[in-house]
Amino acid sequence: MSLHQGGDDITDGVSTEEIQAIARELQLVRSQIQTISSQASEFGITIEALGKQNPDRPVYRSLGNLLLEVDDREALLKELESSRDAVEEHLKRLIDREEGLRKQYEQMADDFEGA
Repeated sequence: MSLHQGGDDITDGVSTEEIQAIARELQLVRSQIQTISSQASEFGITIEALGKQNPDRPVYRSLGNLLLEVDDREALLKELESSRDAVEEHLKRLIDREEGLRKQYEQMADDFEGA
């Protein structure tokens, strides 16, 4: 059964609106993946640079409009690693969500074409 209503084909299973909604969500998740991936990279680069920094030279941290000298490098390193781990965990969840949406989109498209 197929009806034509308001420019969208409505079938027994899937409408073009539903497919488009999944496609928009998939694009949004992909955009978030790019952003979070960049953040994870920045943490990695920062951690690596901190490890290469001469221990006799000061390390500074930005706090709002201030640049403050870090007294406890080890605490800073642990905080950076914790933040990196949290960002990477979030990235994994987004990648899983993207995979689920992609499969859902493909299934809906197949159902729509088969109807």
